[in-house]
Amino acid sequence: MDDPVIDLQSDDYFMGEALRQAARAYEAEEVPVGAVIVRQGRVIARASNQVELLKDATAHAEMLAITQAEQAVGDWRLTDCTLYVTKEPCPMCAGAIVHARLARVVFGASDVKAGAAGSVLNLLQFPTLNHRCAITPGVREAECRRLLQSFFAAQRVRNQNPPGSPLN
Repeated sequence: MDDPVIDLQSDDYFMGEALRQAARAYEAEEVPVGAVIVRQGRVIARASNQVELLKDATAHAEMLAITQAEQAVGDWRLTDCTLYVTKEPCPMCAGAIVHARLARVVFGASDVKAGAAGSVLNLLQFPTLNHRCAITPGVREAECRRLLQSFFAAQRVRNQNPPGSPLN
């Protein structure tokens, strides 16, 4: 059986959609991670991190997008869907991705501290789990990384100069 042809133009386009979601998170002072889920060439779910807004540690972009996609499909199985996310999924999100049986995960920036799609561990292709996802790392990586680095640099400045301090 021949390997499927991966349309890198399409990956670039859909990562752009995820980057737009990440920018929305940035504007809301959330960690700027965005995700979209694509089925048959159409975006069926879009989400950005909402941990602070919802006061919910599980409100990562991937988790919210998975829930939306399941509602759009009418099933919890997302076997013919691809997740595009600006940062490598964490272990929680990777577990949900495997359980939802997403066919493929495309991510931008790797996460060398907590990445669960190959950087620290690889839950998406863990041999004893009942499902494995195809992984495409590094799509529009520089843009994804730049957004994250900019956010955390601004957070450090804000933490050094809290409101009401003599520098503000």
